[in-house]
Amino acid sequence: MAKKTPGESAPVAKPKPEPQAQVQAQPQPKPHRRQRKQGRVASDKMQKTIVVAVEELKRHRVYKRTYRYTTRFKAHDEYNEARIGDIVVIEETRPLSKEKRWKLVKILNRAVQTMAVEEVVAQLAPDLPENGEAETEDEE
Repeated sequence: MAKKTPGESAPVAKPKPEPQAQVQAQPQPKPHRRQRKQGRVASDKMQKTIVVAVEELKRHRVYKRTYRYTTRFKAHDEYNEARIGDIVVIEETRPLSKEKRWKLVKILNRAVQTMAVEEVVAQLAPDLPENGEAETEDEE
């Protein structure tokens, strides 16, 4: 046993804190940050699906030349609101089909949509015959 010196006192026991109501929050797992990419809509011909072309600048390992690298992603467009040429933001999601693993988040910039030639002709000159039908006069 250790000897006590005259100036030494006995160790003091710290009072235990009273436990709060047993409602301690369980640690919530942090949600993984999903990857987001910005690109241009290359195709909107499928139902509820768009093809987004994402361009990146890469540098060649040996020759140090910078080149453009384009990757195409299929993304889910629930309301078919994106059109060809729009600049959009897509986000990773669970697999929705064989090739779709992205979803449309928002449309940043709308592309100027052009009208078909037939629509322009119909608006400017509605009295012209359609489908190349020539007006023929009956000769008697």
